[in-house]
Amino acid sequence: MIKHFILLAIFLVGGTTLTGQKDSDILFTVAGEPVTVEEFTYIYAKTNGDDADFSESSIKEYLDLYQRFKLKVVRAKSMGLDTVAALQQELAGYRRQLADNYLVNRQVTDRLIQELHEHQQQDIEIQHILFQFRGNPRPEDTLRLFKLANSVRQTVTIDNFAEKAQQYSQDKYSKDKGGKIGFVTAPFPKGLHNLEAALYEAPVNTVVGPIRTEAGYHLAAKTASRPARGEIEAAHIMVRKPESGDPASVIGKINKAKLLLDDGTDFGQVAATFSEDDKTKDNDGYIGFFGINRYERAIEDAAFALEADGDYSDVVESKVGYHIIKRISRKGIQPLNDVRALLESKIKADGRFADAEQRMLNKIRTGDNVTENKAAFGRYAATLVDSTFFNFRWTPMAVKGEVSLLKIEDDFNRTLTDFQEYLTKNTRKRVGMGRTMNAYSVANNLYESWIEEQLMEYAESRLEKDYPEFRALMREYREGILLFEATKMEVWDRASEDTLGLQQFFEEHREDYRWGERAEITSYVVSTAGGLDPKSVYEYARTHGPDATQDEFGRASMEVTTRPYELNRMVEFEGLEAKKGSLTKLTNDLRKNQATFHKVERLLPPRNKELREARGYVIADFQDALEKQWVENLRKQYPIKVNKKALAKLIKS
Repeated sequence: MIKHFILLAIFLVGGTTLTGQKDSDILFTVAGEPVTVEEFTYIYAKTNGDDADFSESSIKEYLDLYQRFKLKVVRAKSMGLDTVAALQQELAGYRRQLADNYLVNRQVTDRLIQELHEHQQQDIEIQHILFQFRGNPRPEDTLRLFKLANSVRQTVTIDNFAEKAQQYSQDKYSKDKGGKIGFVTAPFPKGLHNLEAALYEAPVNTVVGPIRTEAGYHLAAKTASRPARGEIEAAHIMVRKPESGDPASVIGKINKAKLLLDDGTDFGQVAATFSEDDKTKDNDGYIGFFGINRYERAIEDAAFALEADGDYSDVVESKVGYHIIKRISRKGIQPLNDVRALLESKIKADGRFADAEQRMLNKIRTGDNVTENKAAFGRYAATLVDSTFFNFRWTPMAVKGEVSLLKIEDDFNRTLTDFQEYLTKNTRKRVGMGRTMNAYSVANNLYESWIEEQLMEYAESRLEKDYPEFRALMREYREGILLFEATKMEVWDRASEDTLGLQQFFEEHREDYRWGERAEITSYVVSTAGGLDPKSVYEYARTHGPDATQDEFGRASMEVTTRPYELNRMVEFEGLEAKKGSLTKLTNDLRKNQATFHKVERLLPPRNKELREARGYVIADFQDALEKQWVENLRKQYPIKVNKKALAKLIKS
């Protein structure tokens, strides 16, 4: 449990970046093993946080701590702990967990969060022409639709956009409005992230596209941009338009409400009297927070035009009636760190995350250092036969020599044999896909999945090279595991198992473990359910001990416990004084049918503790003593050499 807590602590602060010097100079060595300035600076800055002032006292204090740490790591290696299979597997598990998160978070998630937050700084006014997918389109269907969208694109300008939208668009909402959507903000609805990215990047009044989304292909334009409105918290007074006839009486009613507000009448009071919105009138007209496109444009514009909390608008007309809107508060776009978790959930809820991850893999795949032998795969796939390939008992063909399918640089090579192992492990998927595809198509689909797995594995294998922070974290994990195991074997286990050593240590330090003056306190819990008068018990206990009191009133009618308390703990008992016979007040709990009180029976003089009474403290101190002696012996066994020039450069005067 302690071990996992230590390693979890390392993981939680793992986002710290390297600061200060990145010098490869050696700061000190332990038994010839070097510690660079970069390594020490990283761990010093991370551990000390805002207190990392690089002063002489701070640096030298932490240098001593880190030297002790390194001494224990060297000792662990000399014990062969770095070769223990169980510890190697444990480290590999930590690496997989860290790499899975680190790779995607650094190369995909962090960038998308930053991008989305940047988009949210602006509201953009847009229009589009949609060439809509129907059902589950086949590749030939999407190609036909793309060609249509692309041909129309050649004729579309910002000036004739509305005309072309009315002619071609299949978006029923915006078609008759010339493709106009109005002002929107990020994120766009699920599946439209590509359209969002294109429009936020596009200049105003420039046609872009065709852009593919889950809905189809879009031609689009950004016609205006403004600072994001964010959200406003508001209340309103609303009177409805009559279904027929002259609206004069309604207008008169809302104007009367406005006059009362102008005269200083409370907004909530006016809302309760005049508003016809039954959901809000009795709650001061409160409608909560809203952003753009929640209400009609007139209401939205009036609300966001209010400059200060408490301001209210003139009468605003909507399709359903007339409104007076009050601003309660306004919330702009929040700082990135405050909304990071929310934005992460948003990007992982739509397709932009999967698309970005795919682009990352494609970038690796098309790199100059990547060789993919598609010809060899094609020849292999052509040999596969449906009748045997889609059988659960299919076995891979024998391969002569090493046929490379994927090679990256000189040290990452994946072969046809590796791919066949993948096919064997994914038998259910292979057989299932065979219901709708032939052997060649299934092999090709599985090949693409396999390639992506290999590319991800390659990217993970380079984390130490590409990210100094990851390299530092893995060093901390590795050395943390070794430190834990060595300390457990040489200190913690000995402290708990060496009974003679523990007893001797206790005898040598007996005066360090003493009871101060204590009070022996009896606590009474008296049941009143049977009619026993707790006041009688209270008065009797004033002059008698607990045994006599229980004998007098019956042991079944009360719970009595007596135990010693150090005087500084007597604050737990209100009104109890450190003197014999002191009593608290009698407290009755009618719901539980019981009464309680406490009494000081006697004061106990200071004395030394016995080992059984101080065992936990003694073991902890014994461990400290053993560890101190252990470190002293390690210093003698493994010499430390400090590079004084490198140390001097670290210290800020």
